[in-house]
Amino acid sequence: MLAKVFSAAVQGVDGLEVEIEVNSSGGTTGIVIVGLPDTAVRESRDRVTTAVSNSAFQWPRGRTTINLAPADLRKEGPSFDLPIALGLIGACEETPLPQLADFCVVGELALDGAVRPIRGALPIALAAKKSGRTALLLPAANAEEAALVEGLQVFGVRSLGETVSFLQGELVLTSTRCDCNRLLQGTSTIGADDFSEVRGQHLAKRAIEVAVSGGHNLLMLGSPGSGKSMLAKRIPSLMPPMSMEEAIETSKIHSTCGLLAGKTPPIVSQRPFRSPHHTISDAGLLGGSSTPTPGEVSLAHNGVLFLDELPEFRRSTLETLRQPLEDRSITIARASGSLTFPADFMLVAALNPCPCGFLGDRKKTCRCSPAQIQRYRQRISGPLLDRIDLQLDVPSVTYSELSGGAQGEASSHIRDRVLRAREIQQQRFDGRPRSNARMAPRQIRAHCALDTESAHLLQNAVQSFHLSARAYDRILKVARTIADLEEAENIAPNHLQEAIGYRSLDREIWK
Repeated sequence: MLAKVFSAAVQGVDGLEVEIEVNSSGGTTGIVIVGLPDTAVRESRDRVTTAVSNSAFQWPRGRTTINLAPADLRKEGPSFDLPIALGLIGACEETPLPQLADFCVVGELALDGAVRPIRGALPIALAAKKSGRTALLLPAANAEEAALVEGLQVFGVRSLGETVSFLQGELVLTSTRCDCNRLLQGTSTIGADDFSEVRGQHLAKRAIEVAVSGGHNLLMLGSPGSGKSMLAKRIPSLMPPMSMEEAIETSKIHSTCGLLAGKTPPIVSQRPFRSPHHTISDAGLLGGSSTPTPGEVSLAHNGVLFLDELPEFRRSTLETLRQPLEDRSITIARASGSLTFPADFMLVAALNPCPCGFLGDRKKTCRCSPAQIQRYRQRISGPLLDRIDLQLDVPSVTYSELSGGAQGEASSHIRDRVLRAREIQQQRFDGRPRSNARMAPRQIRAHCALDTESAHLLQNAVQSFHLSARAYDRILKVARTIADLEEAENIAPNHLQEAIGYRSLDREIWK
């Protein structure tokens, strides 16, 4: 007897429908799984048969062939346990499952028949809806996550026995529902970390405001204890709220990595802030390994990627950031094919001016030799530095600034100006791109026109500081953002002067 069950697999961060065919025939008892299964799928044969037996169900005792179609797609992970088990039970005439064709089914089975959570429930739910399925059966722990997809009935199950009873109509289950708009409206990007807690550093705060307003990459250089990490951790409090499209995009990535299962709410409602350690590998930062999965650059999608102690990262690892910084995505190629992961993030980096950290410090003397300083700086290449829009010096804070003075401006006040600048950009670009930092060359020419005085100023800066064509474009983008903060229609010389000032590290520190 032949039974069919619809399931889904995750490839990259997208789900693809998989049709599971179970055919039983006479002959020696045995189960064969075909259709490019990996080790975890092949091992499901023993897990499934044990779970079926322990749940008091019959399964075909003759030769059974299980085909996972399409046959040219590699099937990975234990999420096919539950649909294979239902196919085996359905192929046995003693336990018919007439409603099985209406559902997409995923889930891992324990030996006692319990259904365990899986990764990628959200992309699987999106794939089920795209394929025309009306309902999804999956582990109860993943039900709220999958319910983010509108127009799809989601039923969470806890055991194989409960699943069979539901499909036979003996048990009534309530579909899980989730109000995405309420989840997004009920969260705030203003967290416990607030800029009012930062003493001094007025120039750095201004640069951060400009960077967040336009989505620009930012580099902070300063001695240890000057507040670079403290400033970086407060950047999310200035960022605009997530739109529904952005929240679903980001949640798909986190779901693929298994970061949403059991989470409340089951959606990434605040912009991510990822801060990997400098010992991270290339695969950990970009994604990869034998089975490509998203890395930190993708987990930071629509948020912030903070790289502290930038020169301590391996140079080869830093150089791999060039593609995502330019393309806003990362492509990982393997012998079996290539996968592209989204990686549209704001890069924030911090570093010391030398190995000991006190070169140019007002309080302590640097102990590094010129050769040590040169080797330290050479860990960051010019092309990578060229892709960072704002580069600023963060000096150490004086005692008078720490002990007294007025409290700094609150994040909520700065954020109001950021949101107004973002609104201007949304109206200008009609939502594509989302910020000035994403402008294409054609848009730069259209929206960053300069008058005679500004053009002469920029020409002198490019010639005097030997700036590249990429730095030229980025100066114009930053100047456009500064003008937006002042709600100015055109870029004025003072806007351009401030933008040029944010490239000071190109000429003063690194050259």
